[in-house]
Amino acid sequence: MEENQVVSMPRIGDPAPEFTAVTTQGNINFPSDFKGNWVILFSHPADFTPVCTSEFMTFATMEAQFTEANCKLVGLSVDGLYSHIAWLRTIKEKIEYKGMKNVEVKFPLIEDITMEVAKKYGMIQPGEATTKAVRAVFYIDPKGIIRTIIYYPLSMGRNFDELYRVLIGLQTADAFSVALPADWRPGDDVIVPTAGSCGVAKERMESKDEMHCYDWFFCTKALDKDKVLKTVLKK
Repeated sequence: MEENQVVSMPRIGDPAPEFTAVTTQGNINFPSDFKGNWVILFSHPADFTPVCTSEFMTFATMEAQFTEANCKLVGLSVDGLYSHIAWLRTIKEKIEYKGMKNVEVKFPLIEDITMEVAKKYGMIQPGEATTKAVRAVFYIDPKGIIRTIIYYPLSMGRNFDELYRVLIGLQTADAFSVALPADWRPGDDVIVPTAGSCGVAKERMESKDEMHCYDWFFCTKALDKDKVLKTVLKK
């Protein structure tokens, strides 16, 4: 009966499901231990696999960037703690990839042998694998709310420029009450919320201020890169 139990996958806007877990950095209570920080909770299929190794080296190398943006990293796989420790030690002592070497993974990596956490977060996708977590990425805000979910298959390594861009974008949208167009990066124009009345739409189309309106529903304005980074990053 329990094996066939269906667990609804959490959605954007939902509170992050709570759990306690053993990790390579000690026990954690999630998400309460991370209150006040953004968190990227991500899963990987298995220790001692090449794609996952490349990802962990990249995450560890970029950890300072994520920390500067008030974001903690938390990894997960369905392997055990001792496997995690041995794998991370191997990465540090033996693996050199794309100029990265002697890489020490300092963020927690969750032991999830029972797959309890992976199932709670919908990280087990039966069509892809029943015994491994896919490459799921959950962005959780300082209030413990899920803000973005990204999934990759087992065969595809994640795009870390995009993972970082999303983090900066979420904080920018919150801080300045704007939306962000396709391929937005700090320094690019941002989208002003759509006009809520005919009067406002008319005013926008006739306005000569800092907004540029392509039509009544599509208006952008400049947002200085330094202003974005000063607001989002810890300096």
